[in-house]
Amino acid sequence: MSPSLEIAVRVAAATVVFGGMALWEWLAPRRALLVGRAPRWPGNLGILAIDILAVRLLVPTTAVGVALIAAEQGWGLFTLAGLPLWVSIALGVIALDLVIYTQHVVFHHVPALWRLHRMHHADLDIDVTTGLRFHPLEILLSLAIKMAAVVALGAPAMAVLIFEVLLNATSMFNHSNVALPPQLEPIVRWIVVTPQMHQVHHSVVRAETDSNFGFNLPWWDRLFGTYRAEPEAGERGITIGLPIFREVAESRIVNLLTQPFRNNI
Repeated sequence: MSPSLEIAVRVAAATVVFGGMALWEWLAPRRALLVGRAPRWPGNLGILAIDILAVRLLVPTTAVGVALIAAEQGWGLFTLAGLPLWVSIALGVIALDLVIYTQHVVFHHVPALWRLHRMHHADLDIDVTTGLRFHPLEILLSLAIKMAAVVALGAPAMAVLIFEVLLNATSMFNHSNVALPPQLEPIVRWIVVTPQMHQVHHSVVRAETDSNFGFNLPWWDRLFGTYRAEPEAGERGITIGLPIFREVAESRIVNLLTQPFRNNI
């Protein structure tokens, strides 16, 4: 798989999902935004641009590239076990999702890592751009963890590409300000993390912030006891964000980049 093909697939998928979710939010928003798009989107999308630039400049290959290297060298659990390719692809996607769930939990409970991750949670509204808003240092650290997992597992390149596309797509989906039909949503949240499920994770209440960690598959929260069906204040009463960084000026790129290094706790 060539790097150009990988990039083309990922960019095309992300563009389609972003456009679709943004249009859905505009036509049928789930809740009224507290701050709105204009003060937030330049910062959120600006951070995304910085993330992409940082990865391109500082990381010599992608997670898919690492998977190809691991395959050439015969590294990883799946390779050593001699699993059929289709089994390795399916297990690879599921295992990488568990890795990201575990990483997410750890980033919430280790103070230094929480300082990086809390920038994502400091958004005063939650919409499709929130799913793209991560500090560049968190992005780089997350990529290193993901690459280590790919090597350890021996995940096939196709599994890694599928996972990357799904992770990006579901992050935008479950952060979006949209609502699934009430009859359908309880069923869908057994298959994928829904916006109503994930909004609990963005509650200002810390016990709710430390729940519903899944980005893609919803099973891990139920399995490990971190699942909350709904916020205590209810669908309409939830307050999004953190107790700190509640000024609209915190949505500016400079303030977003410096949040981990300020002494607010």
